[in-house]
Parts: sequence; structure tokens; C-alpha cells
Amino acid sequence: MKVTVENKKGLNKDLKVFIDKKTISSYMDEKYEEVKNNVTLKGFRPGKVPKEILKRQFGQAIFGEVLDKVLKDTSTKALQENKIKPAGQPKIDLKTYGEDKDLEYIISVTELPKIDIKSLQNIKFDEFKVKIDAKETDKRIQEIAKSQKNFEEKDPAKVANEGDLVVFDYKATVDGKEFKGNEGKNTQLEIGKDLFIKGFDKQLLKVKKDDEVKVEVSLPDNFPEKELIGKIAIFLCKILAVKKPKETKIDDDFAKNLGAKDLNNLKDLITKQINDEYKNSLDSLSNRQLLDQIDKIKLDEIPENLKEQEMKILSQGMKDDDLNKNKKELEKKAIKRIKTGLILNEFGEQNKINVSEQEMQAEIQKQLRMMPGQEKMLQEYYQSNPSVLGNLRGQLYEEKILKQIKLNAKPNLKEITKEEAEKILKDENEKHMKEQHSHDHNHDHDEDSSSQKVSSPKKSKTTAKKTPKSKKVSKK
Repeated sequence: MKVTVENKKGLNKDLKVFIDKKTISSYMDEKYEEVKNNVTLKGFRPGKVPKEILKRQFGQAIFGEVLDKVLKDTSTKALQENKIKPAGQPKIDLKTYGEDKDLEYIISVTELPKIDIKSLQNIKFDEFKVKIDAKETDKRIQEIAKSQKNFEEKDPAKVANEGDLVVFDYKATVDGKEFKGNEGKNTQLEIGKDLFIKGFDKQLLKVKKDDEVKVEVSLPDNFPEKELIGKIAIFLCKILAVKKPKETKIDDDFAKNLGAKDLNNLKDLITKQINDEYKNSLDSLSNRQLLDQIDKIKLDEIPENLKEQEMKILSQGMKDDDLNKNKKELEKKAIKRIKTGLILNEFGEQNKINVSEQEMQAEIQKQLRMMPGQEKMLQEYYQSNPSVLGNLRGQLYEEKILKQIKLNAKPNLKEITKEEAEKILKDENEKHMKEQHSHDHNHDHDEDSSSQKVSSPKKSKTTAKKTPKSKKVSKK
């Protein structure tokens, strides 16, 4: 194979590839041998069909397959030997070809620009550490204590009031007939929550231990026995106990019930939990700072075909008038996105960063946990939309690259208070909203990765391990 690089115009190049007919013949002989061993023709034993017969019957099809293979093998090799990374699919123009002829063709390719990533070593960004005041931790623990209600049994002569817990057995009928699941033992209802059947718990007001009461309710739309929906059910209830709320004492036992070693350990866990809530938002801010810095890195040229593709994505759904009016703005945004992507990809390649299947599955499971009750629907959505999985892989890839850049870069460490963190995030979001408002007239459908909104910190739910007596905080 002989390769000549010609017609260099910036990132566009033509490569003339020449392969002599002897090489083509060797490819053809190899293919004929393969076909001979697999084809069955009347009058010939398997594997004994002469080449001339095969050529007469299958020659054109065999040459087509061989030509495809030769073009694929040699074009890839020609690009690799000349250290050309194509930006998009190269075009191939056949000049001479045939079974008993030399093969000559032209590869027209736009290559990716050469990118120097050394400047990323000196990139600067703010790294925040939020100092959580002990009062903030105590406040959060008190909130948890309020949600972990304890009850103690009332005097048997005392009646049930709003906020009390009533424990009872019941047997229900509809039109005097029993139905599937009509009995319940040791059922517990907190009066005022209305969590059983709408209007049920109000009818337990003023009951006492050992009372027998009749409760009438209309069975709801989500009742399992469909034929009974909307019908009036009569519940005969035997009251086993009436309990009143008991103040939760915040001590070592309380902490142990939440999965901590003791109260001090619980405080450490809650402090870390609050810090992590802010860290996630502030990390997004740091990533945005990095992307803004990366945008300042100069590239000599941007591949024209990539720019056109990006502009098509950005202008999806736009009317021709809007497109013409905002063409310069769209072009500017497209160039910025392509440049950022090229620099991050080059860093990822040089540092051998990739996203493993295990990391993909872990992220999918994380997404599923965020949508309780809709796991199956989300799983099916991922399975039927490979492009969505591709986008997810791309997000993870960018996150890993930015994380590695941070490790190599020079962070500006800042220890701030919770109030300062909230102000920084508020200011950043207001800035983002102004930027977004200024671009609204473009009808953009796709958010620029370098201007992502920094989400406000969300309070982590104290993950509970449900047991009959306690709920436990997950140790993060």
C-alpha cells in the first residue's frame, strides 16, 4: 500500500491510496477459498468446486465484498499511519478498481485539530469547604427527633384525641358480605393523618380502650377488589389501646436507634450529611468555573463539518426567520460547545479515562432510586432508548474528566459558612437566570454544558432501615 497526502487545506486533507493488483488478488483468493468450503453446487463434492466456476457464478458479489473489506482495512491504516484523527466520516472516491486491476482511491477527510492540554495543569478554580455550625447540626437532629414519634399508652379511661395513636382489630363487610382482605389485626392509626381510608380515622375520635365501634367509609378508587370500589364498607373495630405522643429524648439510645454509635457519632454523621448537601451544589459551581477556563483555551481551527452538525442540533424546531436572525449567536455557541468537547476528549484520551459498564449500572441504579414506584418504567425507557444511555455515558465521562482535571489543577481552597455558601449559590443562580433570559429569544432547546444551572442544596433524606422499633441513618 502506498499513501500520498495531498491538497492540504487547513484541517481538510486528501489522501491518495494505491494498492497493487497482486495484493487485491491475494484478498480475492482468500475469499474464493472461503466460499469454496461453504458453497454446495450440483455435480461437485463439497470443497471441490473449481475457482473458474465460482468466479462465473459469484465473481461480482465476491469482488464487492472484497472491495468493501480492502477499503475498510486500508483506509483505517492510512489514517493511523499518518496520525490523522478524523472529525466525522471520511469520504472515499474510487479512481481505478477491478478484480484484475490495481486499486486507487482518494480519502477526503477533515481531521481534528491538534490540542495542547498542558495549560490544563495551571487551570484555577475555587474549591469550597462549608463549615457547619454545631447549632445547625442540633437543629437537624431535633427535626429528625420530631419525625421519629414515640407513643405511650394512655389511661384506659382517657379517650382518643387528634394526634393520638389508636391500635385496633377490625372485620369489614360490604352489603353484609365479607370480602378478600376484610380482616386486620393490631392496625395502628394516628388520628389526623387520614392515611388508611379517607374519613376513617376521624370516626375513631373519643374512643377508649376495649370499646367496640362501627366505622362506615366509601371504598377508594385504588381498592384492590375492583368490583367493590365506591361501595360503603362497615368496619367493626375492637379498640386494643389508645396511645399519646411521647417526647423523644435525644440521647445515646436515640442515636443508636438511628444507626450511630452514640450521640456524638450521630452529630458527626449529620454534620457530614449537611456538608455533602452543599458540596454537591458547590462542586457544580467549580465545574462551571473549569469549563469557563477551558473556553479561554485557543484552538487554531474548528472542523467545519462539526460546526454544521452542532448548529443543526441547536436550531432544531426554529423557524427560518429566527434561524437567519440568530445565526451568528448560534455559530458562536456551537463553536464554544465543540471546542470544550474536543479539549475534554483529548484530555480523556491522553489520561485513558473511560466509563466502565459497572459505573453505568451504578448510575442507572442511582437514577432508579430517585424515582420510587417508577423503577420498571424507567428501566424500560433506558432499554428502548440507546441514545439516552449514550447521553448518560457522556455525562459520566465528562464528570470523570473534570474530576481528574481538578486533581491535576491548582484549587483555590475556601472555607465558608453555610450562610456564605447559600449566598454564593443564590448569586450564581441569579447570574445564570440573567444569561438564560438573554438567550431566550434564540429558542434554544439544548443547555450549554458550560452554563449549567447550579442547583441549590437539597436536604438529604435520612435513609431509614425500617425495623419494628427504629429507623437508621445511612452512614455516608
